[in-house]
Amino acid sequence: MAATSKPRQLETGDDVDEFVASHDVALVEFYTSGCALCQAMEPVLGNVARATDVSIGMVNPGDDIGLVDRFDIRSVPTLLLFEDGEEVARLADGFQGGDAVTDFLESNVPEAVDAD
Repeated sequence: MAATSKPRQLETGDDVDEFVASHDVALVEFYTSGCALCQAMEPVLGNVARATDVSIGMVNPGDDIGLVDRFDIRSVPTLLLFEDGEEVARLADGFQGGDAVTDFLESNVPEAVDAD
């Protein structure tokens, strides 16, 4: 499936599974409502989605609490990178600007970033 040009809102663990399974490379942000750093990530992720071939999803694990343990979410925002359905990297260092997210992607899935 082609990359999405803007982050897609995911509601449940099933949505996350389907999203990850339907994209060769997928980045999923785990966030919580009321988290200012998480809210600040949304436009950054939109820019990254348009600039790369990486599909981006966003999920609030509070809506499906099992996601916290399943993906070992200890802080938000947390970015999990999946390739071919498997988690290949994570970034859990708070707010990240567009360059930092792109660098993270480039170091883990260069073919998805350099596709221009």
